[in-house]
Amino acid sequence: MALPPDFTLLQVVPELETGGAEQTTIDVARAVIAAGGRALVATRGGRMTARLESDGARLAQMPVQSKNPLVMLGNAARLTDLIRTEKVSLVHARSRAPAFAALWAARTTDTPFVATYHGVYKAQSSLKRWYNAVMTRGDLVIANSDYTRAHVLAEHRVDPDKVVSIPRGVDLDRFNPSWVTPDRVAALREAWGIAARDGRTRFLLAGRLTRIKGHLTIIAAAAQMKAQGREDFLILFAGDDQGRSDYLDELRGAIAAAGLDDQVRIVGHCDDMPAAYLLADVAILPTTVPESFGRAAVEPQAMGRPVIASNHGGTTETVVDGLTGWLVAPEQPDAWAAAMTSAIELGPGRRAEMGQTGMNRTRQLYRVDAMCAATLAAYEQVLQARGLSGSSSGIDA
Repeated sequence: MALPPDFTLLQVVPELETGGAEQTTIDVARAVIAAGGRALVATRGGRMTARLESDGARLAQMPVQSKNPLVMLGNAARLTDLIRTEKVSLVHARSRAPAFAALWAARTTDTPFVATYHGVYKAQSSLKRWYNAVMTRGDLVIANSDYTRAHVLAEHRVDPDKVVSIPRGVDLDRFNPSWVTPDRVAALREAWGIAARDGRTRFLLAGRLTRIKGHLTIIAAAAQMKAQGREDFLILFAGDDQGRSDYLDELRGAIAAAGLDDQVRIVGHCDDMPAAYLLADVAILPTTVPESFGRAAVEPQAMGRPVIASNHGGTTETVVDGLTGWLVAPEQPDAWAAAMTSAIELGPGRRAEMGQTGMNRTRQLYRVDAMCAATLAAYEQVLQARGLSGSSSGIDA
C-alpha cells in the first residue's frame, strides 16, 4: 500500500511535555517524514518540542489543550486555516478537547479524520459519554491496545470495522541496554544520591506524580517491608508533579511519617529513561486505575528489567505474570509488599533471566517501527475509502 506522494499529516495533541500519547506523536511524525511525507503537530508545546523539530516535523503552536468553548472555537478556525494553507491530507487527533476543534476543522475542509483512543475514559453521565465519543466520530478509531478496543466497542455504538487496535511501540534503538554507556548510568546515580557501594535492590516507579500512578500504595508497602525488618531496598519515584504541589507534599509527608526517608526518594523528572531503567533492578507500575497500554511497563522490559504491575488494563497484555514480571492486585499494599519481597529474594541472576525473557518478547511484539507501519497503513485505509489514496509511486506504508 502507498500514501500519496504529497501526503501531509496534521496531528493534534494538547502538549508535548511527557507521556505515551506525546511520544507516539513524535514517533509517527518521524515515520511520515522518513517515508517522504510532511508532518505538522498542533499543540501548546512543551519540553519534547525540540525532539519533534529535530526530526523535521513542524510545530503549529496554539492552545489546543484548552477546554474553554470559546478557545476551542478559535482553535477550530486556526486549524481550518492551517489545513487549507498546508494542504493537509489527514488529521489525527490524540485527545478529546483538541478533537472537537480538529473534527470541526476536518469536516469544514472535507479532510479525513482519525483519532487515537489513548486512555480508557470514564463516563458517569450521558454528557460525559457524549464528550468522550468525539474520538469515534471520524473515519477511523485507533485503539492503543486490545483492552482499549474492547472498551471503545462496549462504551460506544461503533462499527467494529471502524476500530483498529495498534499497540504502542517502543523505540528499540533508544531503549537498548547495549547502547547506554556506563557514564550515563553513573551520572544518574550521582544525581539521585545513590552511592556506588549501595547494594540495595532498586525499584523504579516512572511516571507523572499523580494519584492514579499508585505512589501511596508503594509507600504503604514499603512501610510493611520495613516493619518486617527489611532495609535492603530503595524505591525511586521519577516523574514531574506538573503543578500538583499538594500531591507532592502529601507524598513527602507519607514518606516521612513512615520513617522511609532512606528507602523512598522522589527524584523528579528524568530525561534519560534508558539509563534510569539500567540503574534500577525492577520497574514498578502500581496504577490504581486501568491504563490503556502502559508504556512504563514495556520500556523497562526492553531494557531487560522485570516489571511488577497492577493486574488490570493494558498491562495484562504486556506483562506475563511469573515470566516477565509479576501482576499484583491494585491498591493492596500487602500484595505489593509480597511481590517486591519476592523480587528481592529472587536475586540478581534470576531477575536477569526474567528480564531477558521480557526483552525478547518486547522486541517481538512492541517495536516502534511496527506501530508506525500499522498507523501509516491505517491512514492508507482511510484514504482509500475516501478515494484519495496514491499510486504505487507514493510513500510505502
